[in-house]
Amino acid sequence: MSGHSKWANIKNRKGAQDKKRSVAFTRASKDIMTALRNGTGLKDAIDKAREVNMPKENVDRLVNRFESRKNSLIRGMFEGYGPHGVPIMVEVETDNKNRILGEIRLIFKNAEGNLGEEGTVAYFFDRVGEVVVEKLSEEDQLVLIDSGAKDFDENMVLTEVVDLKRVEEKIKEMGLKIEESGIVMRAKSPIVLESEDQVSEILELVESLEENDDVINVFAGFDYHE
Repeated sequence: MSGHSKWANIKNRKGAQDKKRSVAFTRASKDIMTALRNGTGLKDAIDKAREVNMPKENVDRLVNRFESRKNSLIRGMFEGYGPHGVPIMVEVETDNKNRILGEIRLIFKNAEGNLGEEGTVAYFFDRVGEVVVEKLSEEDQLVLIDSGAKDFDENMVLTEVVDLKRVEEKIKEMGLKIEESGIVMRAKSPIVLESEDQVSEILELVESLEENDDVINVFAGFDYHE
């Protein structure tokens, strides 16, 4: 989960509707890869891929690729700045660290950003649990606070990492639909962007990063008040 999805409508308003299918496929692919890594939830991930009409051969290719590489995969985190000084963290899982380093560096450069060393922007972020719920009332929030919810951002529930599973279980028990859930890096003081054009620039960078097969998550520390 990237923490930037609530601004996706800005990209849509700026003529990005033609990318909608590609973005849906990218999201579905990431969900399948997450399920494969975690060893659980694969059926649900494949079902969601079918809902966006992802071809079966695409799914098979993802599974076969993971099986052929799983014993040599290593995880890592890249840090840098995007346009307008937005701090960005990129979580990867790769079998070739030098290759992915070059690819990520080039993506940042093409977006007029800069990839930094370890520790460059990590201190801007907290590691927290996030659960995006389809609908969330004030009454629901009060119940979830008693179960460990730390804060709320529209339909997003924030938790301590250790409380994430407990809050997820409570949400399901309440009959609420979970759209996304996971442990993320959330900016402590997001950079507030001044225009939709600036938001679009960041989202273009985020999407370019997410399209890389070795990228698991992208966390961008920005906000925008429409």
